[in-house]
Amino acid sequence: MAWRSNVWSCRGFGVRSNVNFLTSKLRGHRFTFYTEQRCGFKKAPKKNEPQKVEPEEVGRREMESAGRSKGPSPMAEPVPTAPPRSFGRLLKPLVFTVAFTGCSFGTAAIWQYESLKSRVQSYFDEERADWLEKLRPQKEGDIRKQVNRWWNSLSEGQRTVTGIIAANVLVFCLWRVPSMQRTMMRYFTSNPAAKDLCFPMIFSTFSHYSLLHMAANMYVLWSFSSSAVSLLGREQFMAVYLSAGVISTFASYICKTASGRLGPSLGASGAIMTILAAVCMKMPEAKLAVIFLPMFTFTAGSALKAIVAMDAAGLVLGWRLFDHAAHLGGALFGIWYITHGHEMIWKNREPLVKIWHDMRTKGPGTGGNGAP
Repeated sequence: MAWRSNVWSCRGFGVRSNVNFLTSKLRGHRFTFYTEQRCGFKKAPKKNEPQKVEPEEVGRREMESAGRSKGPSPMAEPVPTAPPRSFGRLLKPLVFTVAFTGCSFGTAAIWQYESLKSRVQSYFDEERADWLEKLRPQKEGDIRKQVNRWWNSLSEGQRTVTGIIAANVLVFCLWRVPSMQRTMMRYFTSNPAAKDLCFPMIFSTFSHYSLLHMAANMYVLWSFSSSAVSLLGREQFMAVYLSAGVISTFASYICKTASGRLGPSLGASGAIMTILAAVCMKMPEAKLAVIFLPMFTFTAGSALKAIVAMDAAGLVLGWRLFDHAAHLGGALFGIWYITHGHEMIWKNREPLVKIWHDMRTKGPGTGGNGAP
């Protein structure tokens, strides 16, 4: 059966944007604190006068006694202004990535256990609620009823990603608040040269400054949500998505540190590339089509190969419009998870679920005789 998905409509498909263009664009109006700081140092040349007398003489005497070459020592002061480029700074993000991924899958396993348990317990309650709803007089044009009808018409995957899309929209609105600009740049953009390295790895996954950037990413996520959730399940899907956001950001950290091209990035496309790669790996013969060119179709496997090749080329050639390292890291994580990760992680969750089950059944008030 041919499976179509109109996911190639926007030019920003799978885009995790490198925001060097963002900072250069906003220095004129949004991030005015940069220009204000520059204006405060116009009188700096006057401060050089006292350095011409005492520091030079002291410097000469010290250098002559030590046998060093002649030169003033204060010239070494501009060195700390260079952005830190050290792989040692990536140790903490590495630990955070491993810990966050483990917590995501552990929480998803417990969430699945609780969901299955609550479904059984609430079955009769739902039947009773439906029976009472039929007895009540129906109101025409009830907004709540229309919202419920729309919500029930969505697939499980679409209902799952609705919360993700709402979070992205909220963060997008916060970017428009002038008083939030410093906070957004600090915590909602990922940069290996920044002071805060860990929490921006997950927060930047929900961050978009451009409306087109956010619309393209959310459209792709919405289009693939039904297939991804049907393959992985709601709980496993959320664990993979959140973990992919951190893992793709860490891949970006490594490549930026290695190349020396340090700068902030933001966007959800690293995580979305993982979901896209997972679906394409599971359904390689599925047919995809461009929304504006529906007559041209191609298989999901071919699309995945083209995306990986494009991001690999962008990484090697140094293209800086997109964060190709995050794209490639997300895609490779999706491929690995479908081929090996599912067996290694998700299918070995039973010991954790058993521990949680024992804690629930032997908790206070159960007397150790809780139902299995």
